[in-house]
Amino acid sequence: MSLSLAARAAAPAAQSAAASSSQNVVMLSINGEIEPVLAEYLVNGIQAAARDHASLVVITIDTPGGLDTSMRSIIGAILQSPVPVATFVSPTGSRAASAGFYILLSADIAAMSPGTDTGAASPIMEVGGQTVQIDDTLRKKIVNEATAYLRSYVSKRGRNADLAATAVTDAKAFTAKEALDGKMIDMLASSPEDLLSQLNGRTITRFDGSTVQLALSHPVLQPVAMTGREKFLSRIVEPDVFFILLIVGALGLYTEFTHPGVFAPGVIGAIALVLALFAMHMLPVDFTGLLLIVLALGLFVLEAKFPTHGVLGVGGVVSMILGALLLVRSPLTGMGVSLGAAVAVALPFGVIVIILMRAVLRSRAWKQGAGKEELIGEEGQVIEPVSPAPGSGLVRVHGELWRAVTAAAESIPKGARVRVKQVTGLTVQVEPTGPPQSASS
Repeated sequence: MSLSLAARAAAPAAQSAAASSSQNVVMLSINGEIEPVLAEYLVNGIQAAARDHASLVVITIDTPGGLDTSMRSIIGAILQSPVPVATFVSPTGSRAASAGFYILLSADIAAMSPGTDTGAASPIMEVGGQTVQIDDTLRKKIVNEATAYLRSYVSKRGRNADLAATAVTDAKAFTAKEALDGKMIDMLASSPEDLLSQLNGRTITRFDGSTVQLALSHPVLQPVAMTGREKFLSRIVEPDVFFILLIVGALGLYTEFTHPGVFAPGVIGAIALVLALFAMHMLPVDFTGLLLIVLALGLFVLEAKFPTHGVLGVGGVVSMILGALLLVRSPLTGMGVSLGAAVAVALPFGVIVIILMRAVLRSRAWKQGAGKEELIGEEGQVIEPVSPAPGSGLVRVHGELWRAVTAAAESIPKGARVRVKQVTGLTVQVEPTGPPQSASS
């Protein structure tokens, strides 16, 4: 009897555990600009949810937009996901602009919190925050292709494709209520918990036409954050960080080449440069910006060599700032190196390079402070007459006696002052610098 009661007591607990395990909800997040590392994080998260047989994937969104290639990678993962995906612009005050608008409408469920907005998805070309004019024909091609891509999945999701297209063609933006009234999103929710409550028992139509009823009476939320690797790489691909790594790498290698044997600047510079090359592979880099940065380095070196009263130095700073602003370009957002970062890096970099180069040039003019070479240019006195014949004379330099020869046509008499021109073995070549003096010494 007691065993039967225990079995009855255990049965509801087992059913509850099974229900909980079948109601796992994976929580992913888009917070900031959409770039390759973020896309990798989202794609991996969606695939992991499928392997773990999760009931739902919820992607919260707060983004100004991002790169077209990264956006398409995320949308492709959402459309192909065997697990239903809900996109949710949250919390209040967030936005899903530009590329975020495309991602929002691609999911099985699109939701927004009150006080959020979406849209403004017209393709634009911005460099350093400045809009670049696009040829009309090229602009039409870009807009038409972007609109066609949006329609390709929005209409199949049963949403208002015509209204959604105006966000691309006319750069329209929509509040959460306007998006709901316009049938572009499915619901409003104040929080993820509210969203899951509204979705419980709801039947949705997947992208392939199949239907799924969501059972979320006891959802178990599983927030998935970026791994340490993804967080590190996401920082590297930020335009400001990429620019700083590029300059630190160049400065470190420059210091090592001009001051060999220091090692630390070379090691730091090499590591920074490799990381910058990784970011360069991930970001849409404009090589015009790279050329301007290289030109700036050349101008700084020339400023150190020639007395231009700062003209070349100022030109180098201007060139580096322009190069930074042109370095990273994005067709969907103004993502690029900020003006503040460009100025903050260019000025000290120019000063450091000029100082280092001048130190190198000064060191080249220094005489060697040890060995025979230190005698070159020093003056001494003839002890025995010096003639062009090898080893014919004797001079005293630095209190030392040296065999001496001269390239002059005439011999140098005893007591004359001479200057050392060359040292060969134990013989110095000298030239007269003054008349003979008393040989009392």
